Amino acid sequence: AANLSRLAQVFFCSRSRSSAEKFQQEFQGAGVFDDFDQVLSADQIEALVIASPPQFHQEQIVAALRAGKSVLVEKPMCVTREEIDAIGTVLQAHPDLFLMVAENYYYKPSLALTKQLISQGWIGRLESVAVRKCFQQEAAGWKSQYGALLEGGVHFVALISDIFEAAPQHVEAAFPGCEPGQTERHSLTRLQYQGGAVAELEYAWNVPSRTKGTFQHSHIRGAEGRIAFESNGIYVWLHSTRKKRLYFPGFKDLMGYRSMSRDFIDCLNHKSRKPYADFCKARRDLHIIFAAYETQEGLTP
Repeated sequence: AANLSRLAQVFFCSRSRSSAEKFQQEFQGAGVFDDFDQVLSADQIEALVIASPPQFHQEQIVAALRAGKSVLVEKPMCVTREEIDAIGTVLQAHPDLFLMVAENYYYKPSLALTKQLISQGWIGRLESVAVRKCFQQEAAGWKSQYGALLEGGVHFVALISDIFEAAPQHVEAAFPGCEPGQTERHSLTRLQYQGGAVAELEYAWNVPSRTKGTFQHSHIRGAEGRIAFESNGIYVWLHSTRKKRLYFPGFKDLMGYRSMSRDFIDCLNHKSRKPYADFCKARRDLHIIFAAYETQEGLTP
């Protein structure tokens, strides 16, 4: 809301009018709506930002597209494979609209820098990626219904996917301490890509961390060097056979929210433009997560 209100007229709708009015005052909005149907029928609304719990995403995305409005939806885009297909069918029937997923990791300066270093050949042929983000987080309210990999780990699945720019050929996963019927809080996911490169992701909400997940490191290894980065994107360290350098990619938009908001507005202003964090990328990332859950019988997102 803070970023979008600088770029466009923003209206608010919530389960209670008082909540919507609170946001309007805080972010200098242009108005409020009492319910979702009013938003859908309002001519002055060109696009929707859907920030409801994930179980409502599919229904609200479909309704918005059918009402002729483009969508920016919070991650995860939806919670089942069937919902992915339903969204894709409606999106295909409205080629003049777009669906963007609020996956801010695609827009982080650290990821852009990392991809640039790889493309410039500093570490040679990509061989492996190892990403780790483990900390303690209380899953309250609706978040308690979903696994940590789906609700939070999706950020790092997106990061890995963007590095490889491809879907993996094989997915393996383990969920330490999780029994069938439980909601997982710790995942170990291994992805194998064409050509033999692999990616490993450890993501947890139940592992003690004195720094609350900050200053944990992830690594990208190639035939001629490696890249280490602080998992939140604070810094990137290149250690190549030809170059060694520590980078601080940018603190002004460390988490990528500003660039993500700009992409959304630019797509509204220029009809031929499509968002970087589009439906296809979200579908690829979710299929990885669902495949990981399917490796353990009785485990669901």
